[in-house]
Amino acid sequence: MSGILTYALHYEGEFNKNSLGAVSEAAKLAQELGQEAHAVVVGDDVTDELAGQLGNYGASKVYYASAPVGIAQPVVDVMAKLIQDNGYSYALFGGGLLGFEIGAGLAARLGGGVTMEVTAVKVQDGKLVAERPILQDSAIVDVDYVGELGVIIGRLNAFEIAENGGSAEVEKVDVELSEFSTRATVVQRGEQRGADVNIEDADLLVGGGRGLGKAEGFKLAEDLADALGGAVAATRAVVDAGWYPYAAQIGQTGKTVAPKLYLAVGISGAIQHKVGMQNSENIVAINKDPNAPIFEFSDLGVVGDLNKIVPKLTEAIKAKKGS
Repeated sequence: MSGILTYALHYEGEFNKNSLGAVSEAAKLAQELGQEAHAVVVGDDVTDELAGQLGNYGASKVYYASAPVGIAQPVVDVMAKLIQDNGYSYALFGGGLLGFEIGAGLAARLGGGVTMEVTAVKVQDGKLVAERPILQDSAIVDVDYVGELGVIIGRLNAFEIAENGGSAEVEKVDVELSEFSTRATVVQRGEQRGADVNIEDADLLVGGGRGLGKAEGFKLAEDLADALGGAVAATRAVVDAGWYPYAAQIGQTGKTVAPKLYLAVGISGAIQHKVGMQNSENIVAINKDPNAPIFEFSDLGVVGDLNKIVPKLTEAIKAKKGS
């Protein structure tokens, strides 16, 4: 059997959104290849009902195995056995540190090729080709695979979640874990990059750049985000300058977001930033430079002084909500 196998991470009965995006992406790609997309869930509390939920996101078959959650090597054991037994051509992962570790371990175990920080995947000549940024996000390259197993690990929020109302065959598998795979245990579960700012799940984001002038300038972005009911994000430049916390950073060394509305305030829109937010449904930019690159991929651009525009916009939104 050739096809795509995806790992779906879950916690307290809910699947990770990046995993659901990966399952959806695998289903779309498998259809184009004329193959099947399957998924695997690992944990001590997995049920047929929980695993079967992935059918709604395009998986035609879901395996589940009893193994520790939150540790990479037990998952590598499970996936390696499934790939060897069933001959999958590709393993696909959503963004996140655990996915990076599992994917790298799987590639090393089976001698596959691995590509990380993937922002898109396409079908070309009957094979999958991954797209990923290089040279500090200044260029995009295509990566294909010469071996039998291609491991593709996406950036955070790189793959869009798509529900289709489908169902999946569910099968429990027994996998003997390697002795070294169970030496580590999870002591405490924490957030990867700080819980003070959650930009990945926000439907509305206000991104702030150097155009805000100084750290205190982010008060404009925060007031606007509060009025909209959203969160504040930042560019790498302002994070490096100490104006805003790293947890809010978008880009190559930050996070990838896909909100319904991304409102860019004082952001030039260099490719390093574009890669992190280009999947936003609607992009609105405010910048005094009419030649700013961000206007090239914005749905709406406003040229002007953000120090005048943003406060008026904030007051207008508050007035509208109060009416």
